[in-house]
Amino acid sequence: MPDRPALRFYSYKNIDTCWKSIRKAQNLKDRKRPAGKSFSLSAQVLGDIFKYAGPLGHHEKKRNLNLGFGFIYYGVARALQPKHTLVIGSGYGFSVVCLALAVKDNGVGKLTFVDPSYSLLKHGPTRTVGGLGKWDDPEEVRSRFQRFGVEQVVTHYKMRSDQFFDSYDKLSLSKIDLAFIDGSHAYKDVTHDFIEVVTKSRKNTYVFLHDTNIYVRELIRHAGVKRWMKVLKKQDRALEMIDFPFSSGVAIVRVVEPTVWKQLRPPESLLSSAQ
Repeated sequence: MPDRPALRFYSYKNIDTCWKSIRKAQNLKDRKRPAGKSFSLSAQVLGDIFKYAGPLGHHEKKRNLNLGFGFIYYGVARALQPKHTLVIGSGYGFSVVCLALAVKDNGVGKLTFVDPSYSLLKHGPTRTVGGLGKWDDPEEVRSRFQRFGVEQVVTHYKMRSDQFFDSYDKLSLSKIDLAFIDGSHAYKDVTHDFIEVVTKSRKNTYVFLHDTNIYVRELIRHAGVKRWMKVLKKQDRALEMIDFPFSSGVAIVRVVEPTVWKQLRPPESLLSSAQ
């Protein structure tokens, strides 16, 4: 017979306050669940994700709490049981939250989140297009993830991805098992981030590439994710890939041969001239 919550008597003056207290107690109980026996995607959590983690371009539908690609992110992380997950770039934290909830429910693993907190209004379009500057204050960052009970899972580094990878060994970070690339969408930056991820990966690491279906930005050379995918498709013995061309699009790449980065790395002159 399943355990039932202990009966409590509340003497609060209004129902709203009482309900909040019950919710708080239930959240604390959920966080204490044994590893591997959790499932975080309740209707309440799904609603909170839409309200506080701002999904955009993930084929989501708010009206029926459909996370779209978010369910894929969560499901892949649950299935793979990654010890180290890396997320590069996020506006409101949607991908981070979906993946971190899976890591928490797995009962094992950590998530590294890299974002310099650039804002379009503050830093201009030469540095960011989708940046919202939500990651400036460490306490606010912690509070944002604490809302979902993943503040112990996520570590945020407020820096660019090139700075992060230059510091990777100093930070004593382990090999990457699962990655999500959604930082600068410029061709040279997507190239850089993917190659650096693979150099820190192992066989059967999986890498998400977001925004594979933003045709207008690709046409005016303001993004290069799809162009980079064409390069990856040529390495069909070292990489396996599937693309979901819905909404802004997302692809997932399986690393079969980690040394493929040696073939992928372009000459410096070509990389510096790429848009």
